Amino acid sequence: MSDEPVVIQTFDNEADAEMAQQLLQNAGVRASVFKDDAGGMEPHLQLTGGVRLVVGSAEAERAREIVEQMISD
Repeated sequence: MSDEPVVIQTFDNEADAEMAQQLLQNAGVRASVFKDDAGGMEPHLQLTGGVRLVVGSAEAERAREIVEQMISD
């Protein structure tokens, strides 16, 4: 079974994605934030493509539950 990267949530901005990433890391889930904003020079591009929170497929379900709890609070 491979541990392919899975996008579990797409956020409108980097700050929200990084908060979720930190929450996951505090819970022991390895997570990464991916964005296409020209290396930070064009932050408005985050609005069109979003900022993606990515985890390994083995932890995707648990990570989704953690992030959903954060969003609903």
